[in-house]
Amino acid sequence: MSTTTISRDWPAPAKLNLFLHVTGRRADGYHTLQTVFQFLDYSDRLDFRLRDDGRICRPAGPPDISEDEDLTVRAARRLREVAKPAAGAGVEIHLRKRLPTGAGLGGGSSDAATTLVALNRLWGAGLPVDELAALGLELGADVPVFVRGRAAWAEGVGEQLIPVADLPEPWFLVVQPAIQVATREVFQAPELTRNSPPITIVGFRAGLGHNDFEPVVRRRYPEIARALDWLDERSHGGGARLTGSGACVFAAFASEADAQAIKTQVPRDWQAFVARGCNQSPLYRRLAQESHDSSLTA
Repeated sequence: MSTTTISRDWPAPAKLNLFLHVTGRRADGYHTLQTVFQFLDYSDRLDFRLRDDGRICRPAGPPDISEDEDLTVRAARRLREVAKPAAGAGVEIHLRKRLPTGAGLGGGSSDAATTLVALNRLWGAGLPVDELAALGLELGADVPVFVRGRAAWAEGVGEQLIPVADLPEPWFLVVQPAIQVATREVFQAPELTRNSPPITIVGFRAGLGHNDFEPVVRRRYPEIARALDWLDERSHGGGARLTGSGACVFAAFASEADAQAIKTQVPRDWQAFVARGCNQSPLYRRLAQESHDSSLTA
């Protein structure tokens, strides 16, 4: 194997669900949703070492996820099947996890999306974003929004996306209690509301919207309920929300200093970080840099 390119430090950012309504359930068992996705400037990081022996592997990544089950490996294999890059195209994927698992931040989906976007560029595949997003949907409902890289209003199972470019971009404090949520269990909970009335983007901007998973998670995970109450009290009431199906909770603050001040008070057995909300994914800043570097060497 000869190395042709090592491309480092591709971000796979976290996302927040600013609200999340379950509006129905399809015959195939999938739930229909309404939500708004916004990115955070806080990311996993991926390095790609291109190979010419056709091998796709992940020598560095989460120890509790096998290579074959890793969404980055699955994304790379699926992209190669569809895009058919040069004979022998392969890659080593080195994943440096920063986003906690089972947290509602979309870490695995974001890692898969970054793999699709980066290798589409590095392999010279040239697939348009619509095709990349369709490949992403095969891997998970949240992957397309990371592929497209814009804050978005989402419906369907999360794949019907309308960009929302003018959301406020506050500083967020994100808190994770020392617990993971079993996503499948929460989706299957009999007490989960599955008929929330649809709202409009105008209604969301006027303050409508909640997270239908929050009552279920509060009841089943008392530590997350405690974190929601703790953060709500310190964000002047009504400010703390669950993202996705949990386990992370978040609140918005006007400044980084305000968010950092509350972070210093987080109980020691919880994890926490402060990050800026982003309407454009940090991945696309990296992609722009890659394009710039290529133009300089052309």
